Amino acid sequence: QVQLVESGGGLVQAGGSLRLSCAASGSIFSPNTMGWYRQVPGKQRELVASRTSGGSTTLTDSVKGRFTISRDNAKNTVYLQMSSLKPEDTAVYYCKFTNIISWKPYDYWGQGTQVTVSS
Repeated sequence: QVQLVESGGGLVQAGGSLRLSCAASGSIFSPNTMGWYRQVPGKQRELVASRTSGGSTTLTDSVKGRFTISRDNAKNTVYLQMSSLKPEDTAVYYCKFTNIISWKPYDYWGQGTQVTVSS
């Protein structure tokens, strides 16, 4: 099992910045992937950004140039630096950790943190 503790959500005005953090603990194997997803009511959860333990990064198009994902592998922590926030970024943001064991993914989710961007 992997436990995830998220922090950093809140209310911010459009154009502002927030940083989300997610710390993983428990049965952590390498390689693995940590990432952020977001969900608004009535819509599917969508990938925002992810970063593998090897350093490969994925960012969804709508946040490129505004969001940055980084990791501290020694602390098993992933960060999402969000800048130039827009009202459409408002969502519950979820941290996801994926262990890769014998080529099979094992996913774990955080409890979610609310990000609200006011116009």
